[in-house]
Amino acid sequence: MSDSTEVGAATADPRRDGRLFGPESVSWRVHADPLMGLAGLRAILLQVLHPVVMDAIDLHSDYQDDPWRRLHRLTEFVTLATFGSAAESMLHGSRVRAVHARIRGRTPDGVEYTADDPQLLAWVHCCQIASFLEIVTRAGVRLTSTEQDAYVAEQVRSAMLVGLEPDEVPHDRAGLLDYFRVIRPLLVCSAGARRAAMVVVRAAADPQWRRDDSETRALPGWVPVAGLAFAALPPWARRLYALPDPPGAAGLSDAATTAALRTLRASL
Repeated sequence: MSDSTEVGAATADPRRDGRLFGPESVSWRVHADPLMGLAGLRAILLQVLHPVVMDAIDLHSDYQDDPWRRLHRLTEFVTLATFGSAAESMLHGSRVRAVHARIRGRTPDGVEYTADDPQLLAWVHCCQIASFLEIVTRAGVRLTSTEQDAYVAEQVRSAMLVGLEPDEVPHDRAGLLDYFRVIRPLLVCSAGARRAAMVVVRAAADPQWRRDDSETRALPGWVPVAGLAFAALPPWARRLYALPDPPGAAGLSDAATTAALRTLRASL
């Protein structure tokens, strides 16, 4: 696809002052929320349950030992795509595509892949927008069904930045839910995914661990409540992880997690 032409044609609107999104968009409202970091971490914990995605991350990054760096890259992309100029967004998108084009490999069971495979990109995209919606609405942001559909539709522009076609991702909430229903049988929790989840859970629950690793990990200030990202995963995802008695916030029930998210957001 001709990235600059098609993305620009899909988003050109003088009211947006040269941005892919503007102040009137639902995306601004969602992505400006103080819990977006936590939402991004939930998205990553979902993404690595795809065996091919986890294999690519395992071979080409230090995610298992330092998931915070991946969170930083995700936050940077979302921030630029939402609040930056269209030119900045498209430039950053082209850099992401260039990185993906270089990543290729073969899973232990012989499946060859490239990181720019549309199916893998769509999975990553859907994990992000589902997590952003889930965290902010459970934390108390009131979005009508129409607004939630609008958010999913708006985020098609972000999907196009990384090389996806509009018809390769959901355009409304129902489509997003259907997507997860279809893909769930393909998901597994590898040893690498479980190890990375334990890094997050341990960082949240163990102050001594955070002090010991402060020189090697750029830990966000909200790490003590990072376990909420794990607790906010859908029940089927937590079952796949099968973490034994997750400590602290990671072990909260669904109702307690919702209450904790609301309390945290109110405190911020």
